[in-house]
Amino acid sequence: MASPADEMQLLDMLVKMIGARNAIEVGVVTGNSLLATALALPDDGKVVANNRDRRGYDGVGRPAIAKAGVAHKVVFREGVALDVLDQLLAAEENVGRFDFAFVDADKASYVSYHERLLRLVRLGGLVVYDNTLWGGAVALPPGTPMSAMDRRVAAAIRELNAVVAADPRVEGCQLRIADGVTIYLALQSF
Repeated sequence: MASPADEMQLLDMLVKMIGARNAIEVGVVTGNSLLATALALPDDGKVVANNRDRRGYDGVGRPAIAKAGVAHKVVFREGVALDVLDQLLAAEENVGRFDFAFVDADKASYVSYHERLLRLVRLGGLVVYDNTLWGGAVALPPGTPMSAMDRRVAAAIRELNAVVAADPRVEGCQLRIADGVTIYLALQSF
């Protein structure tokens, strides 16, 4: 339940390249990617981190983040991701406030996250979705034997990739790092 080192290096580089100061992380679990983002942000940067529950974060992530000296950059919000994103959007000052977002949460909600994050991320901001190859399942032909869960997740990720590819408000790409990442650049601000 931790993102691999090559993916963390990519996140670090992306955050630094765009000069991010405010970030969102949707889906924390153990906090590995959250740590990478927090380390890459400047000392006065903030990352709003969300997970359905605190168990993995409190047990693994929070102690590692504190040991790394970046706990002051993390604002943890427990709850369902769509609810937390809607709460952020309810505050007008959050629209277009964020420079960077990393998403590794409920794959079936990726398309719903897309619309909300487009409103939260500024023009020129980046959104990175994790697991967008899903072990190669997204590229398998219809009818390929796989578990019901893999079939559902692969369908949700194919939908996200199609939405991003067709959305004129973003420019996206998919990389074969880790289990696949889809990155998009926000071309329109709200």
